[in-house]
Amino acid sequence: MFERPQAGERALLLHVDTGDGREGLDEFVQLAESAGAEVVDALAVSRTRLDPRLLIGQGKVAELASQVTEDQVEVLLVNHPLSPSQERNLERELKCRVLDRTGLILDIFAQRARTHEGKLQVELAQLRHMATRLVRGWTHLERQKGGIGLRGPGETQLETDRRLLDQRVRQIRRRLERVDRQRSQGRRGRQKVPVPTVSLVGYTNAGKSTLFNRLTGAGVFAADQLFATLDPTLRRIEQPQRETFVLADTVGFIRDLPHELVAAFRSTLQETCEAQLLLHVVDAAAPDHLEAITQVEAVLREIGAEEVPQIAVYNKLDLLEDAEPRIDLDADGRVLRVWCSASSGAGIDLLLEAVQAFLAQGVIRHRLRLPPSAGRVRARLFDSGRVLGEKAIDTGGWLIEVEMPRGRFDRLARQEGLEAMLDD
Repeated sequence: MFERPQAGERALLLHVDTGDGREGLDEFVQLAESAGAEVVDALAVSRTRLDPRLLIGQGKVAELASQVTEDQVEVLLVNHPLSPSQERNLERELKCRVLDRTGLILDIFAQRARTHEGKLQVELAQLRHMATRLVRGWTHLERQKGGIGLRGPGETQLETDRRLLDQRVRQIRRRLERVDRQRSQGRRGRQKVPVPTVSLVGYTNAGKSTLFNRLTGAGVFAADQLFATLDPTLRRIEQPQRETFVLADTVGFIRDLPHELVAAFRSTLQETCEAQLLLHVVDAAAPDHLEAITQVEAVLREIGAEEVPQIAVYNKLDLLEDAEPRIDLDADGRVLRVWCSASSGAGIDLLLEAVQAFLAQGVIRHRLRLPPSAGRVRARLFDSGRVLGEKAIDTGGWLIEVEMPRGRFDRLARQEGLEAMLDD
């Protein structure tokens, strides 16, 4: 029986073209190189109907097997989700390790995580992914341990592994819950000041960390590779006679981002959901930047941040010919996008001007008359803003004066129907 190899850096890449063309293969090559793979070759296969057993046809698998032997390939990386049985069947046919896109991204995240929280989040995502591969991925684990005098009822190795995996998942979740409580306490503390939060989002390798360093001087690791940084970083930006705000750098997004990672990093991405403004960083020099924008917006919808106000930051202006830093406005005079270069610093002053123009909408103050049934709303007001005064009403309920950033109040008003409670 073929035993699954435990290591391998010489990689053969297989891109199953389902409509995204050459760009999908180019990005996959970048992913493989970011993981440290030595790319031997990259192949594209067009398929209108995917084979349930091998994903691709038997003839193409035979060609791949010959190339694996000739080029001494150690791992096949497939730019398409593989079922556990497809992964195992391909390994049997090719006699090398097989990894799909999700497994590759999880491997990159495991290499990049630096903080205790980041490592726990990545391990949780890996265990969730591994849980789907216990049944058919390791067939030798299905046999009960036995021998002369040892046969009989007992726990199979597969059941043991599943039980240990479940125990580890529960342990990691408990640790992450503690970290999340600490992060929430810090977030509530910032909200009560109140200092607005501006969060950087965007496709991976769009230049978020470079822009973060340019604005804050934080020295966050930045490189021309996918997922160069994972762990969120927050820095306070203070300018003379300007609004002070907190800038947050978050993990980059990518097309087909594994759901295991979105779920594991949900607490980290909460900084994005709670921000007053998103700076959507776009690689203006990338030929497929419109597709990247679509993918980022899809992830923002998935984490519940689609309604947070955005300013598009078209970065890497230095790579475009005859392009000048500028601010584009909509018909109402609001900032739509800013063209700049985080690398050269061109247009950074315009970006700060646009952020300040948005923040100049200011912190608003409202007085609300809450009925006795609005206990949850009252608690959210205390968590989300600064309560300037509170008085109990004789007929029941509370009269509360609260101060918070306009964007946060508007979002809370939509969720809780605060318009009916205004007492201004």
